[in-house]
Parts: sequence; structure tokens; C-alpha cells
Amino acid sequence: MEKVMNMIKPKPNPQQLLRDWQRRLRQECRNIERQIRDIQREEKNVQKAIKDAAKRNDMVSAKSLAMEIVRSRRTVNRLYENKAQLNSISMHLGESVAIARTVGHLSKSAEVMKLVNNLMKAPEVAVTMQEFSKEMTKAGVIEESVNDALDNALDSEDIEEETEEEVDKVLTAIAGETAAQLPEAVRKEKMKQPAQAAAQEEEAIAEGVDDEEELEEIRARLAKVRS
Repeated sequence: MEKVMNMIKPKPNPQQLLRDWQRRLRQECRNIERQIRDIQREEKNVQKAIKDAAKRNDMVSAKSLAMEIVRSRRTVNRLYENKAQLNSISMHLGESVAIARTVGHLSKSAEVMKLVNNLMKAPEVAVTMQEFSKEMTKAGVIEESVNDALDNALDSEDIEEETEEEVDKVLTAIAGETAAQLPEAVRKEKMKQPAQAAAQEEEAIAEGVDDEEELEEIRARLAKVRS
């Protein structure tokens, strides 16, 4: 019975499809904007925690928190890129509908297909774009494609090399003169003998359990808003 109903149910015209897609694209952009605000709001708390850690000369915690800020800022940059591509899809769909008024049907768009495939690799919007891909393929706007997720790992080594420098910059920018000495101090800390490092860790645990718990709580909050 359902198949029969689907057969007799009139297909939406190009204008109806466009309005529905653009409405959902706008909603996805609003979701991205909200996530960006959440991340940036949480970053202010992390900046305060870095300053506090620097004041008590807790170099390990300060660097760990700076790493979280670097990751969060990369996430924000990626979210802005996702939003720009969503807006671009909406614009190209508008052009496709304008053409459809002349030819009577939606034509394939290589640009929309490229943008959809790119966004299907973005964790924040992957599920939504997979749904769009199915609908647009059915409507004849794009061709069916296989999502290749290997591209995400291509530049992993370069990213790791850049991270150290970014973390150092974050420390210096947030904690000022106190943090300016932290990068070198952290590197020296790693070169100490294991026994000495273990003794210092035991002392840190004895004196600052609350600090470690706070650090884990901050990390958890950042991970939540980034996801």
C-alpha cells in the first residue's frame, strides 16, 4: 500500500525542493554558529585556568590547557569553513532552480556535488550531508558517490609539527611574561631522569589533587562543545 501511495503521490517541484533544502541548510548554519559560541565561551574559562597554572608554575597543566585551546580554535576554523560551504551549496541550488524553470527539471551540478562530498568528511555535519546527498542524488542534482575519508589523515604529520609552535604562542599570549618561559621549561622537564620526574609527579598529586580534577573537568567541557 505504501508503494502505491508513493507512486501516486505527486513529486515536489524544483521550487519546493529548493525551499526545503535551503531551510535545512540555514538551520545547520545556525547550529554551527551556536557551537562556535559555546566553544569560544568555554575558551575564556580555559584562559583563566592557564593564567592560574602559570602563576603557580604548573607548567604541565598550563601546556596541556594550551593544547586544548589550539584544538578548539582549529575546530572553530573548521566550523567556519563548513558554514561557508553550506552557504555556497544554497547559492548554487538557487542557480540550479533558475535553470530548472527553463528546462523543466533540476540539472546536475558538479559544484554542489563537490561541496557535499567535502562536507560529508566533516564530523560536525557528516550525518546531515549524507541525508542531503541521498535526496539530491534522487532529485538528479548530484551523482551518487562514495565518500573517501582517507583525505583527513594526509597532513597529520605536518599538523603535529605545527602544534608545538601554536601551543607556545598561546601560552605566551595568554599568560604573558610568566608563560614566556614555559615552552623551554617544559622541554627541560621532559629531559629529566624518570625517577626525578616520578618524584615530582607524586609531590604534585599530594599537593594538587583538586587542580588535576579541575583540569580534567575543563578538558571534558571542551570536548563536549567541540563534538
